[in-house]
Amino acid sequence: MDDRYIAAVDLGTSKIAVTVAQVSSKGVQMLYYRETPSEGIRNSYVFNPMKAAERVKDAITDAENELKIKIHQVVTGLPRYEVHQVNARAEFERSDGESAITREEIDFLKNNAIDTYPLPDPERQIMYGVVAQSFTTEEYLNARESDIEGMVSDTLEGNFKVFVGRKRHSDNVDRVMNQVGVAVAKKYFLPEITANAILSEEERENGVALIEIGAGATSVTIYHNDIMRYYSSIPFGGRSITCDIKLECGTSESLAENIKLGYGACMPEKLLTLRDKIIQINNRESGSCKQLSVKYLSEVITCRVREIIDACLYKIQESGFGGNLRNGIVLTGGSAVIPNLSTYVKELSGYNIRIGYPRQKFSFVGCPEINETSAVASVGMVLAAKDNPYLNCLSEPPARYEEEEEEDIPVETADVEEPVIQDEPYVEPVSVETEEESRQEEGKKEPGVLSKLRERNETRKRERDEAKRIREEENRKKRMRIVWKNPLDSITKKVGSAVGKMIDEGYDRMED
Repeated sequence: MDDRYIAAVDLGTSKIAVTVAQVSSKGVQMLYYRETPSEGIRNSYVFNPMKAAERVKDAITDAENELKIKIHQVVTGLPRYEVHQVNARAEFERSDGESAITREEIDFLKNNAIDTYPLPDPERQIMYGVVAQSFTTEEYLNARESDIEGMVSDTLEGNFKVFVGRKRHSDNVDRVMNQVGVAVAKKYFLPEITANAILSEEERENGVALIEIGAGATSVTIYHNDIMRYYSSIPFGGRSITCDIKLECGTSESLAENIKLGYGACMPEKLLTLRDKIIQINNRESGSCKQLSVKYLSEVITCRVREIIDACLYKIQESGFGGNLRNGIVLTGGSAVIPNLSTYVKELSGYNIRIGYPRQKFSFVGCPEINETSAVASVGMVLAAKDNPYLNCLSEPPARYEEEEEEDIPVETADVEEPVIQDEPYVEPVSVETEEESRQEEGKKEPGVLSKLRERNETRKRERDEAKRIREEENRKKRMRIVWKNPLDSITKKVGSAVGKMIDEGYDRMED
């Protein structure tokens, strides 16, 4: 397998992170990771493409200059805020109800769900992702995907979680990259790929809630039975903590961020002697100084953290999976490493808590920051993009990783007088050969002729096979007509008309 290179851009509220990784037969190696302050981004979505493009261009240029490369396309993520989920069910009639359900039919139903789901407002909305929850046949309800293959049924139904976001937010990501002059190879729904980069198989199977505390948005992603069951977000996070410190201390936002990183902590009663320390803030321009107690700073941070965690715990209870989280809560994101945060969350929630760092599915050279909680989205995008064998984001490999060419070493020779050769007339030999012998001889002299003929024949064969495959796919799609249904239809048939009417009325109110 030839080496490929993946470039990922994480558009965050407080930072823009650029990552470059090498994918080879040996695995994934992170070559570059750098964070720079962002602008024009709020609550994880781009609201000013022009300002954001300036920062992104500088960040990509720094990566190109350091690695001596040219990035012509990148993978990036969709916003995490203003994303809502809806339950949907799709089905199709199978052409042969007596045959076993194949993997091809399951993939067809999953892959076409995102293309056929009827959005309420397609001009303003776009589908960020679709996650299959379960499958249903004539005899079995809510079967797992691993169990449905091989069953026999005339119909196949799929239950899905459809995640819908604003189209403008997605389009603004394209506008930013167009101004930078870099193509967007893929836009990922970040909650799912971030979870794959952090959570273990046991956690996803037994039930876990992943809380990612970003700068401008905090999200809750719940897994159970190895399936993403719920997602929601709130429009505040680590930057709200920084703004509270800025207002209380009367400092700039950058200085407030440094104070938070250097002395910020939750639960002032557990700081022991540190809470008695005093931070002195000097203003060189005015010559004045301010004093800030570490205890008071911790109280300010704890109040905002409690607001964030209470909102996340409410989302967990709203999901209906609060009692299924056998592996508790995993905290990640830039603000997840605030001292005493995990202890505070455990006291508030009663769940087991751990800090989520990127799982070691890669190696790295010269960029240890890739192992921090703030880099989980970038790691997730790289690990997701590596599965695409045709994705290569660089026009040429990094110069510092190319093999050095061997230098030509001059060889000293003794001066020897060359003999003088008299020019003699050249007489071309004449031979007689048949046309078949001529073609054979020509093929021996120019072996490229035969190889070109073989290559042309193989190309034509591939074109015929591809055309045949396209025709078969079109015929199969005609046979497999997907129909989206009300998720409560099947329940209505089983409980009777009176109860069914009540459910339908409740569903209508939910839609309103």
